[in-house]
Amino acid sequence: MRYPEGGGLTAERRAFREAIRLQAGERFAAGERFAAGEKTAAIARDLRASVRSVERRRCAWREGGLEGLRSAGPANSPTVSHSRFAVLEEELGKGPAAHGFEDERWTLAPVQAVISRRLRVSLSVATVWQLLERHGWSWQAPARRALERDEHVVELRKKDVWSRVKASRRHVAPGSSSRTKPASR
Repeated sequence: MRYPEGGGLTAERRAFREAIRLQAGERFAAGERFAAGEKTAAIARDLRASVRSVERRRCAWREGGLEGLRSAGPANSPTVSHSRFAVLEEELGKGPAAHGFEDERWTLAPVQAVISRRLRVSLSVATVWQLLERHGWSWQAPARRALERDEHVVELRKKDVWSRVKASRRHVAPGSSSRTKPASR
């Protein structure tokens, strides 16, 4: 993971960036008092920010003033806290049948449905997988092979079907990359 779970920046770095935004807001306000105003490029240069970033901040400042420039918190905060995940684990421990699913295996779609119903949070299937993985859950593999498995049929399938699937679709003949030769057409 590139950033800590808090959303990418440390609290100090978020505070520093917010201070830069507020400095830009003060300069926008000071420019409003005068007829000409201060150029975006000059503010960007002084604050060591991109011109596009200062333009976005100016739009946010026009819409909401200095409060519009304040940080809304980390963008990627986890939607399911540890305490809420404990509730989810308890629900998953009851099994899929207790939640009305016919299959006796937990797959991501039923877990997603339980999260939606029980925790009232809408998550994508990929996010459900990341959530489960972050809390130490993993996919399940059978401990032993099924009794119904017929090894003879498996070997026949490997020889018959797999050889056709695995075969290369390329022609094994020399080719030409020239547009003037007939072989390239």
